[in-house]
Amino acid sequence: MTREAHAFWLDTPGNGEIRPVRLADPGPDEVLVRTRCSGVSRGTETLVFAGRVPVDQYAVMRAPFQEGEFPAPVKYGYLNVGVVEQGPADLLGRTVFCLYPHQTAYVVPASAVVPVPDGVPPGRAVLAGTVETAVNALWDAPPLVGDRVTVVGAGMVGCSVAALLARFPGVHVELVDTDPGRAGVAEALGVDFVSPQRASGGRDLVVHASATGAGLQRSLELLRPEGTVVELSWYGDRPVELSLGGAFHSGRLTVRGSQVGMVAPARRASRSYADRLGLALDLLADPVFDALITGTSRFAELPDVLGRLTSGELPALCHLITYDEE
Repeated sequence: MTREAHAFWLDTPGNGEIRPVRLADPGPDEVLVRTRCSGVSRGTETLVFAGRVPVDQYAVMRAPFQEGEFPAPVKYGYLNVGVVEQGPADLLGRTVFCLYPHQTAYVVPASAVVPVPDGVPPGRAVLAGTVETAVNALWDAPPLVGDRVTVVGAGMVGCSVAALLARFPGVHVELVDTDPGRAGVAEALGVDFVSPQRASGGRDLVVHASATGAGLQRSLELLRPEGTVVELSWYGDRPVELSLGGAFHSGRLTVRGSQVGMVAPARRASRSYADRLGLALDLLADPVFDALITGTSRFAELPDVLGRLTSGELPALCHLITYDEE
């Protein structure tokens, strides 16, 4: 037996469409999930939408259930929350998170879904993939009690990192962005907000997530001697220029890359990918993360929404896509 669903596809760079897909019945170790909502990861997905994934990063950038190839046509996305309609008894009827693209329903291995805790609303649960990135960053360079920490870039990833850092005892957190409108989000997260020009120096740790060369340069300037920048930005095919004179060598500064694809080295022996994602979902029980959901649209509107997000016409952190009867 087959059934029909609908999926968002990038047809050509800058042009998306909704396409019908056919789903087979799930096998004994599979689940059929009916999507309730999905999230648009604004930084990565707008790069994909614009066709700006570098050729040498095609393999690295593949989403777990991606179909098609970069630059297009491609079905891309990885922040999906739905309800299991068919599958093993322990998952039947459960709300689950899956690294699946924007699609009304889908069949995947049961091992690919993670139950959402009862205290986490589905709309907030779409942030699990982003909070997972933030968890990995803080595993890569964990702050110590009393550290002075700055997050440069108040986008979806930067705000997730800032929200977690606000929970560390004695840690003073500044969130830095060029957009003064992000001050309200910082206040909701419980951290200070400053412009790049007013940011405090002498920082023990700086997490960079602005996806700009200027932001990375400013991050280095804010460090104390032997301080570390954790680089979370994804630049696509854009070159980044840095000035590494001045204090970079004399101050023995460090830039550490941290992408969510690999579990941080210090945790690999004891934590799996599932552990990291499960932890992210547990952390989302805190309603403070609702500040990161800054807009909602219906699934049928997604081609237009992604175009507006990519052009900057529609400002957003995480834009929520709903899947009520389309």
